[in-house]
Amino acid sequence: MPELRKDLVTREWVIIAPERADRGGDFPWSAVEPPTAKDGASCPFDRGREGETPQEIAAYRPAGTGPNTPGWWVRVVPNKFPALTVEGELSVRSVNIYEAMTGIGAHEVIIETAEHQASLARLELKQVEEVVWMYRDRYLDLSRDRRFQYILVFRNHRRGAGSSMAHAHSQLIATPVVPVAVRHEVEGLRQYAEYHNRCCAYCDMVAAEVASGERVVAQNKEFIALEPFASRFPFETWVFPRRHTPHFAALTPEEVKDLAAILRETLLRIDVGLGDPPYNYFIHSVPLNMERELAANFHWHLELIPRLTVAAGFELGTVMYINIMPPERAAQRLRQVDLGSLLGAEGKK
Repeated sequence: MPELRKDLVTREWVIIAPERADRGGDFPWSAVEPPTAKDGASCPFDRGREGETPQEIAAYRPAGTGPNTPGWWVRVVPNKFPALTVEGELSVRSVNIYEAMTGIGAHEVIIETAEHQASLARLELKQVEEVVWMYRDRYLDLSRDRRFQYILVFRNHRRGAGSSMAHAHSQLIATPVVPVAVRHEVEGLRQYAEYHNRCCAYCDMVAAEVASGERVVAQNKEFIALEPFASRFPFETWVFPRRHTPHFAALTPEEVKDLAAILRETLLRIDVGLGDPPYNYFIHSVPLNMERELAANFHWHLELIPRLTVAAGFELGTVMYINIMPPERAAQRLRQVDLGSLLGAEGKK
């Protein structure tokens, strides 16, 4: 029968209703999608087309090669159609009873490989490590801008998850405010720490999940991937560092390697097991410039959401999600995916 489950941190309820899967049509994802914009030979993210993008912000490339030229293996450019712009002064104004702010921020595209047909899930492990290093480098650079309060690294895979470009890429947006979802998480972690007289709800969650193993998808020395107890979506997967740290940018070299390995393995399990569906992932790190005592409770993590179902009236009206795939069953299914030679010895521990 259906069950309501409460999120440990936000204290929001979700409904786990596996019986609703019998209705049919609840996983509408199809592998056949219309071509994404600039697909194929005309893609500006491809090697040799560097002049078709905005001017390069950063790149990993051989010494002696100039910006906006071939040779790079990870490259960052401004988004051609930015949600926020880096130029200008931050100001707030009143509009009658309302409040508005200038659209100051940063919106960057991280091109993960020069190969057009490549997939992040199927890149060599070393290349995924390079992508993670670029996430960290760009995060550190933008965190120095005092106008910004929050930085979100995120990835939209396939058109069904909001991607308009087929070429493998991630994005980063820096905002002058802290998003509500992150503020709720910060507050929930603070309340948990005060009530239980312990530092971190997510540390407790990781310990409990490792002990039970029921919802674990993958793990290595530094990270664990799991299906949250109160999963909002089918096959929703979170990746936690075992080490408690509020800041994503505090990654050590060893953690970069293990994050790349577990991210690639998790993406491969979803790719092979679910037919390469659309997905989004994003990294929740502590807000910039947050008070030290409040920041200490935070535990950065990555949330990955396959786009297999569509939020309908109940979800939109209540922000209470109905999940037809119990996380225990989802974790078991992903663990059982046979990766064969896809993962390779380099990704195994």
